[in-house]
Amino acid sequence: MIIRGLSQTITLKETNTMLKKVLPAAIAASLLAGATATTVQAGEISANVALVSDYRFRGISQSNEDIAIQGGFDYAFDNGIYIGTWGSSVDFQDTLVTEFGSLELDYYAGWAMDLGENSNIDVGYIYYDYPGDDGVEGDYQEIYGKFSWRDLTVGMNYSDDYYGKTEDFYYYFADYSFAFAGDWSLDLHAGYNDLKKNGGFLATGEDSYTDYSVGLTWSVVGVDLGATYVGTTLDEKDVFETDLAEDTVVFSVSKSF
Repeated sequence: MIIRGLSQTITLKETNTMLKKVLPAAIAASLLAGATATTVQAGEISANVALVSDYRFRGISQSNEDIAIQGGFDYAFDNGIYIGTWGSSVDFQDTLVTEFGSLELDYYAGWAMDLGENSNIDVGYIYYDYPGDDGVEGDYQEIYGKFSWRDLTVGMNYSDDYYGKTEDFYYYFADYSFAFAGDWSLDLHAGYNDLKKNGGFLATGEDSYTDYSVGLTWSVVGVDLGATYVGTTLDEKDVFETDLAEDTVVFSVSKSF
């Protein structure tokens, strides 16, 4: 499934049979990459809610480096098909992109299948919606596929017309989550963003960049507490002379139901 918001790496999502993570890791990666987060059981509804110190998606702040509230739910059928939605508060007011409103809503559907005791595949579709956009078309769609083996997940997302109507976009990522000491998890993420139209949504002509993160999650009394170091290879000039892609540590508090 998808994982988004503290990831791709975030969000992702982002990413992965995820669904990423069981929310701990989920928040770590969505942060960055990436997609909607919760562990879904066949034939059951699952939900999640989170408070993050900064909503990072593929390494770039979507909340103007401020706190964001996130949450979602999904349903998994016995045949491996799943559907769901995820949302987060956003804030683009201090950038040149001022028309996307204060809310992001993601809608997704996919199919996941176990290939054996330790591996699985997950393919699907996700639509990113900004209900408050005005003038600039912020909405876009992606298809994705990922393969997981033990604690490692690799995958790719593709959009035919990315964020802000910037044409083709490819996102390649890898995530590794390692549980230890019972209630702790170490989550590693790396993603490569391939922009096809003169730098895409960036202020410069950069046609690609890398995002990465290292996170720790501690599960205690049913709540997941996380701290994730998030960074990119972008400079201030690439993001309109702002700090939106500067390396930072994101803290999170989340719970899944």
